Amino acid sequence: MPRIGFEDFSKQIKRGDIPAAIYLFGEEDVLKEEVVRAVLDRVVDPGLRDFNTDQRSASSLDPEAVETLCTTLPMMADRRVVIIKEVETWGKRGAAKAAVLRYLEKPSAETVLVLVQGAPRNQDTRTPDEGDPDLARLATAVQVERYPQRLAEKWVTKRAEERGISLTPEATTHLVRAVQGELGAARSELDKLAGLGESGKPIDLDQLTASLGVRRGETTADWCEAVLEDRTGEAAAMLPHLLGQTGISGVGLLIQLGTELVGLGLARAQYDRGAKGQALERAIFSGLIRARPARLDYRGASARWARVVDRWPAQRITSAIHAARVADTRLKGTTISDERGVLVDLLMQIRKADGDRR
Repeated sequence: MPRIGFEDFSKQIKRGDIPAAIYLFGEEDVLKEEVVRAVLDRVVDPGLRDFNTDQRSASSLDPEAVETLCTTLPMMADRRVVIIKEVETWGKRGAAKAAVLRYLEKPSAETVLVLVQGAPRNQDTRTPDEGDPDLARLATAVQVERYPQRLAEKWVTKRAEERGISLTPEATTHLVRAVQGELGAARSELDKLAGLGESGKPIDLDQLTASLGVRRGETTADWCEAVLEDRTGEAAAMLPHLLGQTGISGVGLLIQLGTELVGLGLARAQYDRGAKGQALERAIFSGLIRARPARLDYRGASARWARVVDRWPAQRITSAIHAARVADTRLKGTTISDERGVLVDLLMQIRKADGDRR
């Protein structure tokens, strides 16, 4: 079956067009949860939900359980919903997966089967999540990708309203950047902020900063932008605050910077072929769509790399990537220097490479 994007499938659900079998995969687990809730709301009456909904983990199922789940008739309703999560645990030849594939050849009209694949867990992965081809062939496959900045901000605004609070535009933008577009993290922060709102008064940037512990202009995304824009002093000054945040490490910063440097390589190749301005952004975006790297806002990255690519000739990019790999080895394999010292040294080497090419 053809694959469909999250936004198009959301519109399909609103129209009441619910397929008999749905396969959700991709990076954003929060949006998958929202799809499941929307399907339940459309298919199952709330008063009968306990009788007509089954949710299981794929790893706990055998072929007999799969058959029972999928062929049980609904109670006092036209259809029931079966949700099977963590289908990535099946691998290629699992017995339960084989049973599901047999069922999908001729699915029941009384059952809506929702198969949910978890997001990749390896933060350093460069492999795009293309989904399971067997499941995608027989079910309506919905690729649930990470939202770009603009859509993530709209999502935050809507979810804040559901909690009875609102954020100023500056606070909304900062929240999305601070959590690096992770909607699960944004949701957790909104839950914490729900107790801060004052009778209709929006939560401002200062209140948000106090809650997050991340100052405006000092997120990991801001650090990478400072490096790319040769604001070396600012990038170095950010490090103590960044490295003091929970969940941020020198290796994690290098992973993000490495993605930016490799992306600059793609941008430079297009730039050297003569692409400029909007044409350059479109060329970079097309390259990202083909490669589908994980955990990246494609449009935002395309605009960012197109903006700075003229100061990054190919040799400088190569030198910077080499320096980042050396820094990564130092961070993982030695205690001679602290993380800040290793990263400051990397910044100096990247800046020196800029000076050498002049």
